[in-house]
Amino acid sequence: MGARLAADAVLLAHLAFVAFAMLGGLLVARRPRIASVHLPAAAWAARIEFSGAICPLTPLENHFRRLAGASGYGGGFVEHYLIPIVYPAGLTPQAQRWLGALVVAVNLAIYVRIAVRRSVKQPHRR
Repeated sequence: MGARLAADAVLLAHLAFVAFAMLGGLLVARRPRIASVHLPAAAWAARIEFSGAICPLTPLENHFRRLAGASGYGGGFVEHYLIPIVYPAGLTPQAQRWLGALVVAVNLAIYVRIAVRRSVKQPHRR
C-alpha cells in the first residue's frame, strides 16, 4: 500500500510540475519573483520534450508501481484520469517536439503579455 501511495504521489507531483511548466507564467504576473523558479522549470520541460528524453519522475513512479506489485496502470481515480494526461497514448518523438514547442509558445505569449502590461503601467523615462 505504501509503494502505491508513493507512486501516486510521484504522479501527482509530475502532473503539478507539468501544469506549472505550462502555465506558471500566469503566477508570475501576480508574483514576479516566481519567474526565478518558473523559467528553469519551463526550460527543463521544453528540453525534455525536444530531446525525447524521459523525465526522471517517470522511472521513479514506475519503480514504486513495481514495488507495489503493479505491472501497469489500472484501478482508481489517479490511474484512470491523471495518468493519460501525464503519459498520453501514442506519444511519438514528433509529438514530443510539438509539445516542447507548445511549452515555449505558451510561456513566451504569457511573458510577452506581462512585459507589455508592465510597460503600459509604468511611464517611460527619458
